[in-house]
Amino acid sequence: MVSTILVLLLIALEATAIWFAWRAISSARTSQGAVGWVVFLITAPYLGVPLYLFLGHHKFDRYLTARRDSEEVIDGIKTFREVNAPDVPTEFPSEALERISELPVVRGNNMRILLNGQETFDAIFAAIDAAQDYILVQFYIVHDDDLGRKLRDHLITAAKRAVAVRFMCDPVGSVKLPNSYLNDLRSAGVQVVEPAQMRGAKNRFQLNLRNHRKTVIVDGTVGFTGGLNVGDEYMGRDPKFGDWRDTHVEIRGPIASQLQLVFVEDWHWATEEILISEMNWEAGHMEENMSGLIVPTGPGDEMETGALFFFTAIANAKRRIWIASPYFVPDTDVLTALKHAALQGVDVRILVPDVIDHKIPWLAAFAFFDEIREAGVQVLRYSSGFMHQKVLVVDDTLAAIGTTNMDNRSFRLNFEAMAVFFDTRAAGATAAMLEKDFERSFRLDKLLAEQPPHIRIGAPIARLFAPIL
Repeated sequence: MVSTILVLLLIALEATAIWFAWRAISSARTSQGAVGWVVFLITAPYLGVPLYLFLGHHKFDRYLTARRDSEEVIDGIKTFREVNAPDVPTEFPSEALERISELPVVRGNNMRILLNGQETFDAIFAAIDAAQDYILVQFYIVHDDDLGRKLRDHLITAAKRAVAVRFMCDPVGSVKLPNSYLNDLRSAGVQVVEPAQMRGAKNRFQLNLRNHRKTVIVDGTVGFTGGLNVGDEYMGRDPKFGDWRDTHVEIRGPIASQLQLVFVEDWHWATEEILISEMNWEAGHMEENMSGLIVPTGPGDEMETGALFFFTAIANAKRRIWIASPYFVPDTDVLTALKHAALQGVDVRILVPDVIDHKIPWLAAFAFFDEIREAGVQVLRYSSGFMHQKVLVVDDTLAAIGTTNMDNRSFRLNFEAMAVFFDTRAAGATAAMLEKDFERSFRLDKLLAEQPPHIRIGAPIARLFAPIL
C-alpha cells in the first residue's frame, strides 16, 4: 500500500514537473531561462517543482489596476492629456515612453533633486507635517529603527490632526518589520495594508514578484520617489556600507498626479478599494514648466516595460547616456543597445558601486563588463561608500530618477517607477550631480581574466542566475 502511494506521488511529481516545464517553455522571458528551468524540472523535480512555484512566475496574471478597470479614470486621463499637453513637442522622442507607461507627457512640472538620506527625509517629513487632506506612503523596505520610527511618528501626528494617511510596504522587502509598528499606525487611525495578506490567495506563491516602488504623495500636489527606503543604512549609519550615496526627487505639477495614480493602482490591487474620488487630481502648473511623465513598469504589464524603458533611452541617445545603478545585470537587448550606442560614438558611462551589498548580482556584473568595455562603454566604480541611486541622463534632453535598477529583476520581476523629465535644466542638474559622483569613482581597466580568483571564477557562475536576479 505504502509503495503504491509512493509510486503515485512520484508519477504526480513527474507530471507536475513536465507541466511546469511546458509553462517555462511557453512563457519564460528568455530562451536561457526556459532551458534552465526545463533541465532543472526534469532532472530534479523534487527541487525544481517547489522552486518553480515560488520563482517561476514573471507575470501577475490578474493584477488589477484602477486605471484599466475604471471608465471614469480612463475618461479622466483623456481630459488630463488634453489639458496638460506640452506647449511644444519634446526634443527627445517620447512616443515609446508614453505607450510603455500608458500615460501622456505633461507640461507645468518642477523637480528638485535630493542627494542623500538627510535631504530626502527632511523634505518628506516637512511635506507630511504640512499635509492638510491626505498622505499616501509606499516603500519597499521599512525598518523599525530610528528613521523608521521617525516616519511612523510623523504619520501618527498627521493622522491625529485628521489627515487621512494610507501606508503600505512590500511583504518581502519589509519582512522584518514587526506587527507592533503597524499596530501603532493603525491605533492612530492610519489605514495600513497588512504586508502578509496583500497578495491574496491567488498570488501566494509569487514571492519572486515584488513592489519595489518608493512613493510619498501629499495632498495630490507634491510627490517623492527615488532610491531611498526607510532604514538607518540609508542615512549612512551602517558601518558596513559607510556613506550611502542615493538620489530621490521631489516633484510638483501634473506629474505628481501621475505618481499618485500609480499609488492608487497599487492600493486598488492590494485592497480592491478605488480611491479616485477621494484624491485631488489638480496639482496645478508650476512656473518652471518642465515637461515630464511617470513611467511605471512591472510584471502586471503585457510587454517587458522595464527593459523597454532602458532600451528606449539608450537607442535615442545621440551624444551621451550616463546611467547610475547599484546592479548591472542587463538582458541581451539592453546589452546590445549599450554596445551599439558606444560604437556609434555616444559617450556611454555606467556607474556602479565598488562596495558589495548583494554578492551574486555584484559578481554577475563582472561577466558583462569586458563585453561592453570592448565596444567603448566606460565602467566607473563608485568608491566613496555604497551607491544605490537609479538615475540616467540622455544628451541634454532627458533626465530620469526613480526606483528601477539596471538588472533583470527590475526589468521584469519588480514593480518600479521612474520620474522622467524632458528638459535641459533637469538634464543639466542630473548630469552635474553624476559628474561629482564620477569624481568619487575609478575607471575599471582590468579585464575579467586579470581580476582576483573569486571574481574571475564567481562572475560567470553568478551570471547563470541572471534570469532570476
